[in-house]
Amino acid sequence: MQRSKLIIAPSEVSADQLYATGFRAPDPFVFLESGGRRLLLLSDLEVDRGRREAAVDRVDAYADAERELRGKKSKRPAFARVVAAWLLANGARHVLVPEDFPFALARRLRKEGIRLKPANGPLFPEREIKSPAEIRSLRAAVRIAEAGMARAMEVLKSAAPRRDGRLAFGRRVLTSEALRVEIEAAVVRAGGEARGDTIAAGGGQACDPHGRGSGPLRANELIIVDIFPRDARTGYFGDITRTVVRGSATDAQRKLWETCLAGQVLALKKMRVGASGEPIHEEIKAFFASEGYPTEIRDGRWQGFFHGTGHGLGLEVHESPRFAAAKFAPGQVITVEPGIYIPGLGGVRHEDVAVITARGPKLLTCAPKPLEI
Repeated sequence: MQRSKLIIAPSEVSADQLYATGFRAPDPFVFLESGGRRLLLLSDLEVDRGRREAAVDRVDAYADAERELRGKKSKRPAFARVVAAWLLANGARHVLVPEDFPFALARRLRKEGIRLKPANGPLFPEREIKSPAEIRSLRAAVRIAEAGMARAMEVLKSAAPRRDGRLAFGRRVLTSEALRVEIEAAVVRAGGEARGDTIAAGGGQACDPHGRGSGPLRANELIIVDIFPRDARTGYFGDITRTVVRGSATDAQRKLWETCLAGQVLALKKMRVGASGEPIHEEIKAFFASEGYPTEIRDGRWQGFFHGTGHGLGLEVHESPRFAAAKFAPGQVITVEPGIYIPGLGGVRHEDVAVITARGPKLLTCAPKPLEI
C-alpha cells in the first residue's frame, strides 16, 4: 500500500519540513505528500506568504478547513479533527510520518480515523544525495563558518600571553566565552545565525569532543575551535574545526597534531565512490594506535579516537550518512574530522567538509590549518 507522507512541525526545527517545502516558519504547520502532489495547510498568519514562497503544489488555509468542518456549530473543532478532515478530503487515510512525530497528536489523529506509521529511518532518504543547488548552499554555509574561524584566528593571534600563562585580549583575560562571542559575531556578519554552541576549548577541556569550553584560555596549550553555523538565508549548515597553539607547541603537541592530520589525509585518500566508511574509520584508529595513541579507557576515561570520522551535513549539522555507515556515492556531503584526545596533553581535531564526486572527495573548505599562531 502506498502511504502518503505527513509532517506537522515548524520548518525552523524540522529539517524534513524545510526540505519538503522550502518554507521557513517558526510554528508547526501541516505538510502532505499524496498522489504525487505536495500540499500545505497553513494558518491565516502564514497562508499568503506560503502561497508566494513554498515549493509545493497547493496551499490551503486552516481557517477554510476549520470553517468547512465546523459548519453551523458554535464550538470550534480541535486541531486534530481539522487536520484529519483535511487529510481525508485529500485521500490520505494511511500516512507515513517522521520518527519524531508528536505522540499525543498521533493518538488524536488515530481517533479521527487516520492510520499513522512511523518511517523506518529518514522520511526523505533522497536528502543524503545533494543536488547542485544544495551543494552551492552548503559551500556558502561553509564560507560563513570560515568567516567565524578567521575571526577566531585573529583574536588568538592578537591575544598576548600574561605572566601566569593566561591569554589577554585587550585589557581582559581571553576566555572561551569571550572567544565564542567574537566568533559568533563574525558568523552573524557573514549571514549566519548565532547559535551559542560554538566550541572553543583549550587544554584538558579539549579532551571532551563536544565540550564547549569555559574560563581562561592559555598560551602554549592546544585549543580546539569547532564552528558549525546555520546559513540564515537557506537553513544549510557549515562545519569546520581547527586546532591551534597560541605560542609555541611542544614536541608532544606537534606529534599529536601532525598524526591527527595524517589520519584525515588518509581518510580523504580512501573516500572513493563505492567504498565503505567503516573500514576507513578502523584503519584510521589502527594508524593512530601504531603512532602511540590507542583508543582505550584509561583511569576511567576514554582517550585516543573515540568518535566517528565524520557525518553527513545539510539541513542538519549531523545527518545521514554517518561516516562509518556510509557507502560513498556522488553527491554526498560529509565532514571528515578525526580527533585524538590525550588527557594531560590535550586534544586535536581537524575537520573539513567534502563532497563525493566521481573523481573522489572535493573539499568545500579552504581555510588554512596553522598549528602555531
